[in-house]
Amino acid sequence: MTFEHRMPKFFSTCLFAALLLLQGCSHLTPETYAPKLGQMGKDVMWLPTRDELVTQLLKAAGVTADDELVDLGAGDGKIPIAAAAQFGARAWGIEYNKDLAALAQRNAQRAGVADRVRIVHGDIFQEDFSKATVVTMYLLEELNAQLRPTILAMRPGTRVLSNTFSMGDWEPDQVIRAGSNTGYFWTVPALVQGQWTVQGLGTGKPAALSLAQKHQRLGGSLNLDGQVQTLLGARMDGADLHFSFVNAEGQLKSVKAQVNGPTLEGEVTGPYGMVELPPEVVKISGRRLSD
Repeated sequence: MTFEHRMPKFFSTCLFAALLLLQGCSHLTPETYAPKLGQMGKDVMWLPTRDELVTQLLKAAGVTADDELVDLGAGDGKIPIAAAAQFGARAWGIEYNKDLAALAQRNAQRAGVADRVRIVHGDIFQEDFSKATVVTMYLLEELNAQLRPTILAMRPGTRVLSNTFSMGDWEPDQVIRAGSNTGYFWTVPALVQGQWTVQGLGTGKPAALSLAQKHQRLGGSLNLDGQVQTLLGARMDGADLHFSFVNAEGQLKSVKAQVNGPTLEGEVTGPYGMVELPPEVVKISGRRLSD
């Protein structure tokens, strides 16, 4: 058979192979999508957090391999990827834009952290992220306000990070600066407002502790052995309750107790300063009587 006679069969084979290739490619996610700075999404425009601020935020929160981080509005996946690659965390993101979500997952694959990073195509107001230990976001002030009740209901000790926008009257624990960029860090506090009875603070009957609360800031009083005094330096650090008081001998004592729903366990130490022996440590316990 001459070359000329073989040509139709040759071209038919090539055409069949090309059709198979095109059919296979039609099932692949396009790799050419590139988001534009400032493009509008469901509620906000897309602007990525600068690398130096990402690192400072994650350091401020003390992110480790024991954490599960969720990024609300994940964009191209920068923050979950950094959390996994730099700090070893398990991380996921919620992104409303389907193309951005797919791009973020591809970026995780390229960064070699796809085993620890997943991106969900979804709505931050619909997805359940209650099990996360770290929450990050770059949203608007009004969106933060809408999310705040959900975040404050998360497990005490959950760390929260925001680029640029605050949480209204929820005062940040720390303001992070990176060049001209600003971020904020909060820790979700346990709810302790109300009346408590505490064993171990005095020599007589249990002390009566009254607490008023505004997020992590506390005020209140202590009725100790019949004497009422204002608490000093009262605050919440996640599930840890801190305050100081003056005992019957005029000594300053410091309390640190972990709150677990309606109960607390901890210790009281002091006095500090020019003393010959280390401060005595006394175990305390308490329970809530009413909100």
